[in-house]
Amino acid sequence: MTGSLTIRRPDDWHLHVRDGAILDAVVPHTARQFARAIIMPNLVPPATTTELITAYRDRIVAAIPAGADFTPLMTAYLTDKTDPDDLAAGHEAGVITAAKLYPAGATTNSDSGVTDIAAIMPVLRRMAEIGMPLLVHGEVTDAEIDIFDREAVFIERTLKPLMDRLPDLKIVLEHITTAEAAETVRQGGETLAATITPHHLMINRTDIFRGGIRPHLYCLPIAKREIHRLAIRALATSGHPRVFLGTDSAPHPIGAKESSCGCAGIFSAPTAVELYAQVFEEDNALDRLESFASLNGPAFYGLPVNQATVTLYREETVVPDEISIDEATRIRPFRSGETLAWRLR
Repeated sequence: MTGSLTIRRPDDWHLHVRDGAILDAVVPHTARQFARAIIMPNLVPPATTTELITAYRDRIVAAIPAGADFTPLMTAYLTDKTDPDDLAAGHEAGVITAAKLYPAGATTNSDSGVTDIAAIMPVLRRMAEIGMPLLVHGEVTDAEIDIFDREAVFIERTLKPLMDRLPDLKIVLEHITTAEAAETVRQGGETLAATITPHHLMINRTDIFRGGIRPHLYCLPIAKREIHRLAIRALATSGHPRVFLGTDSAPHPIGAKESSCGCAGIFSAPTAVELYAQVFEEDNALDRLESFASLNGPAFYGLPVNQATVTLYREETVVPDEISIDEATRIRPFRSGETLAWRLR
Protein backbone atom coordinates (compact mmCIF):
# COMPACT_ATOMS: atom_id res chain seq x y z
CA MET A 1 0.00 0.00 0.00
CA THR A 2 1.60 3.22 -1.20
CA GLY A 3 2.50 5.92 1.31
CA SER A 4 2.43 8.79 -1.16
CA LEU A 5 1.22 9.63 -4.65
CA THR A 6 2.64 12.37 -6.89
CA ILE A 7 0.63 13.62 -9.86
CA ARG A 8 0.65 16.59 -12.20
CA ARG A 9 -1.03 19.53 -10.52
CA PRO A 10 -4.76 19.10 -11.13
CA ASP A 11 -7.41 21.51 -12.41
CA ASP A 12 -11.01 21.96 -11.32
CA TRP A 13 -13.24 22.10 -14.39
CA HIS A 14 -16.39 23.24 -12.54
CA LEU A 15 -16.26 25.63 -9.60
CA HIS A 16 -18.43 28.23 -7.86
CA VAL A 17 -16.69 30.93 -5.83
CA ARG A 18 -19.60 33.38 -5.54
CA ASP A 19 -18.64 37.01 -4.91
CA GLY A 20 -17.76 39.49 -2.17
CA ALA A 21 -16.71 38.17 1.23
CA ILE A 22 -17.51 34.55 0.32
CA LEU A 23 -15.26 34.77 -2.75
CA ASP A 24 -12.41 36.12 -0.65
CA ALA A 25 -12.80 33.24 1.83
CA VAL A 26 -13.14 30.31 -0.57
CA VAL A 27 -10.71 31.10 -3.41
CA PRO A 28 -7.61 30.26 -1.30
CA HIS A 29 -8.89 26.70 -0.74
CA THR A 30 -8.98 26.06 -4.49
CA ALA A 31 -5.75 27.92 -5.22
CA ARG A 32 -3.94 25.67 -2.71
CA GLN A 33 -4.75 22.55 -4.73
CA PHE A 34 -5.47 23.46 -8.33
CA ALA A 35 -3.59 25.30 -11.06
CA ARG A 36 -6.74 26.36 -12.92
CA ALA A 37 -10.49 26.29 -12.43
CA ILE A 38 -13.47 26.87 -14.68
CA ILE A 39 -15.48 29.53 -12.84
CA MET A 40 -19.26 29.40 -12.96
CA PRO A 41 -21.01 32.69 -13.90
CA ASN A 42 -24.31 32.42 -11.99
CA LEU A 43 -23.94 35.55 -9.92
CA VAL A 44 -26.62 38.13 -9.15
CA PRO A 45 -26.68 39.68 -11.71
CA PRO A 46 -25.10 36.94 -13.85
CA ALA A 47 -21.82 37.37 -15.72
CA THR A 48 -23.25 37.61 -19.24
CA THR A 49 -20.91 39.91 -21.19
CA THR A 50 -17.19 40.23 -21.75
CA GLU A 51 -17.17 43.41 -19.66
CA LEU A 52 -18.88 41.79 -16.68
CA ILE A 53 -16.77 38.64 -16.95
CA THR A 54 -13.55 40.65 -17.06
CA ALA A 55 -14.55 42.51 -13.90
CA TYR A 56 -15.43 39.24 -12.16
CA ARG A 57 -12.09 37.72 -13.14
CA ASP A 58 -10.31 40.73 -11.66
CA ARG A 59 -12.12 40.23 -8.32
CA ILE A 60 -11.11 36.57 -8.26
CA VAL A 61 -7.49 37.37 -9.07
CA ALA A 62 -7.44 39.87 -6.21
CA ALA A 63 -8.48 37.08 -3.82
CA ILE A 64 -5.66 34.69 -4.80
CA PRO A 65 -3.12 34.44 -1.96
CA ALA A 66 0.30 35.91 -2.60
CA GLY A 67 2.63 33.36 -4.14
CA ALA A 68 -0.13 31.00 -5.27
CA ASP A 69 -0.03 29.86 -8.90
CA PHE A 70 -3.70 29.79 -9.87
CA THR A 71 -5.58 30.91 -12.98
CA PRO A 72 -9.36 31.38 -13.10
CA LEU A 73 -10.84 30.33 -16.45
CA MET A 74 -13.99 32.35 -17.02
CA THR A 75 -17.34 31.37 -18.47
CA ALA A 76 -20.21 33.35 -19.95
CA TYR A 77 -23.75 32.89 -18.67
CA LEU A 78 -25.95 32.25 -21.70
CA THR A 79 -29.34 33.93 -21.96
CA ASP A 80 -31.91 34.13 -24.72
CA LYS A 81 -30.32 37.48 -25.67
CA THR A 82 -26.61 36.57 -25.65
CA ASP A 83 -24.71 38.45 -28.37
CA PRO A 84 -22.65 36.01 -30.49
CA ASP A 85 -20.22 38.77 -31.47
CA ASP A 86 -19.49 39.77 -27.88
CA LEU A 87 -19.02 36.13 -26.91
CA ALA A 88 -16.63 35.48 -29.79
CA ALA A 89 -14.67 38.66 -29.09
CA GLY A 90 -14.28 37.71 -25.43
CA HIS A 91 -13.10 34.26 -26.43
CA GLU A 92 -10.60 35.61 -28.94
CA ALA A 93 -9.26 38.03 -26.33
CA GLY A 94 -8.65 35.17 -23.91
CA VAL A 95 -11.18 36.45 -21.39
CA ILE A 96 -13.88 33.79 -21.90
CA THR A 97 -12.90 30.13 -22.00
CA ALA A 98 -16.37 28.61 -22.38
CA ALA A 99 -20.08 29.42 -22.16
CA LYS A 100 -22.55 27.96 -19.68
CA LEU A 101 -26.06 26.77 -20.49
CA TYR A 102 -28.41 26.94 -17.54
CA PRO A 103 -31.97 25.97 -18.43
CA ALA A 104 -34.00 28.75 -16.81
CA GLY A 105 -34.83 27.79 -13.22
CA ALA A 106 -32.65 24.67 -13.12
CA THR A 107 -30.47 25.64 -10.15
CA THR A 108 -29.13 28.48 -8.01
CA ASN A 109 -29.33 31.88 -9.73
CA SER A 110 -30.47 30.38 -13.03
CA ASP A 111 -33.68 32.36 -13.50
CA SER A 112 -32.04 34.37 -16.27
CA GLY A 113 -31.00 31.21 -18.10
CA VAL A 114 -32.08 29.90 -21.47
CA THR A 115 -35.82 29.31 -21.89
CA ASP A 116 -35.54 27.42 -25.19
CA ILE A 117 -32.36 26.17 -26.81
CA ALA A 118 -33.71 27.27 -30.19
CA ALA A 119 -33.30 30.86 -28.97
CA ILE A 120 -29.52 30.50 -28.77
CA MET A 121 -28.82 28.48 -31.90
CA PRO A 122 -26.96 31.42 -33.55
CA VAL A 123 -24.73 31.57 -30.47
CA LEU A 124 -24.11 27.83 -30.48
CA ARG A 125 -23.26 27.83 -34.20
CA ARG A 126 -20.69 30.56 -33.60
CA MET A 127 -19.25 28.62 -30.68
CA ALA A 128 -18.89 25.52 -32.87
CA GLU A 129 -17.10 27.58 -35.52
CA ILE A 130 -14.54 29.03 -33.09
CA GLY A 131 -14.07 25.88 -30.99
CA MET A 132 -15.55 27.34 -27.82
CA PRO A 133 -16.90 24.66 -25.42
CA LEU A 134 -20.49 24.64 -24.24
CA LEU A 135 -20.87 23.68 -20.58
CA VAL A 136 -24.28 22.22 -19.82
CA HIS A 137 -26.34 21.94 -16.67
CA GLY A 138 -28.15 18.94 -18.06
CA GLU A 139 -31.63 19.02 -16.57
CA VAL A 140 -35.06 19.88 -17.88
CA THR A 141 -37.17 22.11 -15.66
CA ASP A 142 -40.71 21.05 -16.56
CA ALA A 143 -42.81 20.85 -13.40
CA GLU A 144 -44.32 17.54 -14.48
CA ILE A 145 -40.91 15.82 -14.75
CA ASP A 146 -39.81 14.15 -11.51
CA ILE A 147 -36.67 15.77 -10.12
CA PHE A 148 -34.85 12.43 -10.19
CA ASP A 149 -35.59 12.02 -13.93
CA ARG A 150 -34.64 15.48 -15.16
CA GLU A 151 -31.12 14.61 -16.27
CA ALA A 152 -32.17 11.53 -18.24
CA VAL A 153 -34.98 13.46 -19.95
CA PHE A 154 -32.61 16.32 -20.83
CA ILE A 155 -30.22 13.89 -22.50
CA GLU A 156 -32.92 12.48 -24.77
CA ARG A 157 -34.87 15.66 -25.37
CA THR A 158 -32.11 18.26 -25.67
CA LEU A 159 -28.55 16.93 -25.63
CA LYS A 160 -28.73 14.24 -28.29
CA PRO A 161 -30.66 16.39 -30.81
CA LEU A 162 -28.17 19.22 -30.23
CA MET A 163 -25.24 16.90 -30.86
CA ASP A 164 -26.85 15.72 -34.09
CA ARG A 165 -27.56 19.28 -35.18
CA LEU A 166 -24.11 20.69 -34.32
CA PRO A 167 -21.69 17.75 -34.42
CA ASP A 168 -18.64 20.03 -34.19
CA LEU A 169 -19.77 21.78 -31.00
CA LYS A 170 -17.66 20.74 -28.02
CA ILE A 171 -19.96 19.96 -25.09
CA VAL A 172 -19.21 19.22 -21.45
CA LEU A 173 -22.13 17.57 -19.67
CA GLU A 174 -21.39 18.79 -16.19
CA HIS A 175 -21.76 17.10 -12.80
CA ILE A 176 -23.35 13.96 -14.24
CA THR A 177 -25.44 11.87 -11.85
CA THR A 178 -27.08 9.05 -13.80
CA ALA A 179 -26.31 5.78 -15.53
CA GLU A 180 -27.91 7.30 -18.64
CA ALA A 181 -25.40 10.14 -18.61
CA ALA A 182 -22.48 7.77 -18.05
CA GLU A 183 -23.54 5.63 -21.00
CA THR A 184 -24.11 8.67 -23.22
CA VAL A 185 -20.57 9.85 -22.55
CA ARG A 186 -19.14 6.38 -23.15
CA GLN A 187 -20.94 6.17 -26.49
CA GLY A 188 -20.40 9.82 -27.45
CA GLY A 189 -17.81 11.06 -29.87
CA GLU A 190 -14.74 13.22 -29.40
CA THR A 191 -16.81 16.38 -28.88
CA LEU A 192 -18.64 15.15 -25.76
CA ALA A 193 -17.08 15.12 -22.29
CA ALA A 194 -18.29 15.11 -18.68
CA THR A 195 -17.28 16.31 -15.24
CA ILE A 196 -18.02 14.36 -12.06
CA THR A 197 -18.13 15.77 -8.53
CA PRO A 198 -16.75 14.15 -5.39
CA HIS A 199 -20.13 14.25 -3.68
CA HIS A 200 -21.94 12.46 -6.49
CA LEU A 201 -19.26 9.77 -6.32
CA MET A 202 -19.77 9.38 -2.57
CA ILE A 203 -23.48 9.83 -1.77
CA ASN A 204 -26.80 8.59 -3.10
CA ARG A 205 -30.27 9.98 -2.52
CA THR A 206 -30.84 7.87 0.59
CA ASP A 207 -27.96 9.69 2.31
CA ILE A 208 -29.90 12.95 2.07
CA PHE A 209 -32.57 11.50 4.35
CA ARG A 210 -30.48 9.23 6.57
CA GLY A 211 -31.61 9.84 10.15
CA GLY A 212 -33.50 12.96 9.10
CA ILE A 213 -33.22 15.58 6.38
CA ARG A 214 -29.58 16.54 5.79
CA PRO A 215 -29.70 19.91 4.03
CA HIS A 216 -25.95 20.10 3.47
CA LEU A 217 -26.24 17.12 1.11
CA TYR A 218 -28.85 18.85 -1.04
CA CYS A 219 -27.49 19.77 -4.45
CA LEU A 220 -28.65 20.09 -8.04
CA PRO A 221 -28.60 17.84 -9.89
CA ILE A 222 -29.80 15.96 -6.85
CA ALA A 223 -28.04 12.71 -5.90
CA LYS A 224 -29.75 9.67 -7.42
CA ARG A 225 -30.25 5.98 -6.60
CA GLU A 226 -27.26 3.82 -5.68
CA ILE A 227 -27.28 2.18 -9.12
CA HIS A 228 -26.57 5.58 -10.66
CA ARG A 229 -23.83 6.46 -8.17
CA LEU A 230 -22.07 3.21 -9.00
CA ALA A 231 -22.40 3.87 -12.74
CA ILE A 232 -20.76 7.29 -12.64
CA ARG A 233 -18.16 6.04 -10.18
CA ALA A 234 -17.24 3.24 -12.58
CA LEU A 235 -16.92 5.78 -15.39
CA ALA A 236 -14.79 8.18 -13.31
CA THR A 237 -12.31 5.50 -12.29
CA SER A 238 -12.26 3.69 -15.65
CA GLY A 239 -9.62 5.83 -17.32
CA HIS A 240 -12.08 7.12 -19.94
CA PRO A 241 -10.29 10.02 -21.66
CA ARG A 242 -13.23 12.44 -21.81
CA VAL A 243 -14.20 12.39 -18.14
CA PHE A 244 -12.50 14.73 -15.72
CA LEU A 245 -12.54 16.40 -12.33
CA GLY A 246 -15.13 19.08 -11.65
CA THR A 247 -16.01 19.64 -8.02
CA ASP A 248 -19.08 21.85 -8.50
CA SER A 249 -18.04 23.15 -5.08
CA ALA A 250 -20.80 25.63 -4.27
CA PRO A 251 -20.57 27.57 -0.99
CA HIS A 252 -23.69 28.75 0.82
CA PRO A 253 -23.87 30.16 4.35
CA ILE A 254 -25.16 27.64 6.89
CA GLY A 255 -28.28 29.72 7.41
CA ALA A 256 -29.10 29.54 3.71
CA LYS A 257 -28.80 25.75 3.76
CA GLU A 258 -30.63 25.18 7.05
CA SER A 259 -33.77 27.12 6.20
CA SER A 260 -37.38 26.54 5.20
CA CYS A 261 -36.27 26.62 1.54
CA GLY A 262 -32.62 25.63 1.61
CA CYS A 263 -30.19 26.43 -1.20
CA ALA A 264 -28.78 23.72 -3.45
CA GLY A 265 -25.02 23.28 -3.36
CA ILE A 266 -22.26 21.33 -1.65
CA PHE A 267 -19.00 22.99 -0.63
CA SER A 268 -16.11 20.56 -1.15
CA ALA A 269 -13.24 22.91 -1.95
CA PRO A 270 -11.21 22.58 1.29
CA THR A 271 -10.40 18.87 0.75
CA ALA A 272 -11.36 18.27 -2.88
CA VAL A 273 -8.28 16.35 -4.01
CA GLU A 274 -8.26 14.21 -0.86
CA LEU A 275 -11.92 13.28 -1.46
CA TYR A 276 -11.22 12.13 -5.01
CA ALA A 277 -8.14 10.20 -3.86
CA GLN A 278 -10.27 8.33 -1.34
CA VAL A 279 -12.75 7.33 -4.05
CA PHE A 280 -10.07 6.18 -6.46
CA GLU A 281 -8.27 4.19 -3.79
CA GLU A 282 -11.47 2.47 -2.71
CA ASP A 283 -11.98 1.40 -6.32
CA ASN A 284 -8.34 0.25 -6.74
CA ALA A 285 -7.77 2.97 -9.33
CA LEU A 286 -5.18 5.31 -7.84
CA ASP A 287 -3.09 4.80 -10.96
CA ARG A 288 -5.89 6.51 -12.93
CA LEU A 289 -6.35 9.52 -10.65
CA GLU A 290 -3.80 11.64 -12.53
CA SER A 291 -5.60 11.19 -15.84
CA PHE A 292 -8.94 12.12 -14.32
CA ALA A 293 -7.60 15.07 -12.30
CA SER A 294 -4.76 16.46 -14.39
CA LEU A 295 -4.66 15.22 -18.00
CA ASN A 296 -8.11 14.65 -19.50
CA GLY A 297 -9.45 18.15 -18.91
CA PRO A 298 -6.58 20.00 -20.58
CA ALA A 299 -6.73 17.60 -23.53
CA PHE A 300 -10.42 18.31 -24.13
CA TYR A 301 -10.06 22.08 -23.68
CA GLY A 302 -6.92 22.24 -25.83
CA LEU A 303 -4.79 23.61 -23.01
CA PRO A 304 -1.31 22.54 -21.89
CA VAL A 305 -0.91 20.07 -19.05
CA ASN A 306 0.43 21.64 -15.87
CA GLN A 307 4.15 21.05 -15.41
CA ALA A 308 4.14 21.35 -11.62
CA THR A 309 3.24 18.38 -9.42
CA VAL A 310 1.46 17.82 -6.12
CA THR A 311 1.93 14.98 -3.67
CA LEU A 312 -0.71 13.22 -1.62
CA TYR A 313 0.46 11.49 1.55
CA ARG A 314 -1.23 8.70 3.40
CA GLU A 315 -1.98 10.80 6.44
CA GLU A 316 -5.29 11.46 8.11
CA THR A 317 -7.04 14.69 7.19
CA VAL A 318 -9.92 15.93 9.32
CA VAL A 319 -12.38 17.95 7.28
CA PRO A 320 -13.08 21.28 9.01
CA ASP A 321 -16.42 21.59 10.76
CA GLU A 322 -16.92 25.08 9.40
CA ILE A 323 -15.26 27.76 7.30
CA SER A 324 -15.73 31.29 8.66
CA ILE A 325 -16.56 34.10 6.26
CA ASP A 326 -17.01 36.70 8.97
CA GLU A 327 -18.22 36.76 12.57
CA ALA A 328 -21.80 36.03 11.52
CA THR A 329 -21.36 33.88 8.41
CA ARG A 330 -20.07 30.32 8.21
CA ILE A 331 -20.02 27.57 5.57
CA ARG A 332 -20.10 23.86 6.29
CA PRO A 333 -17.84 21.73 4.04
CA PHE A 334 -18.77 18.36 2.59
CA ARG A 335 -17.88 15.56 5.05
CA SER A 336 -17.37 18.13 7.82
CA GLY A 337 -15.76 16.64 10.91
CA GLU A 338 -14.95 13.36 9.16
CA THR A 339 -11.47 11.88 8.71
CA LEU A 340 -10.07 11.23 5.24
CA ALA A 341 -7.17 8.88 4.53
CA TRP A 342 -5.09 11.22 2.38
CA ARG A 343 -3.50 14.64 2.86
CA LEU A 344 -2.33 17.03 0.18
CA ARG A 345 0.67 19.04 1.31
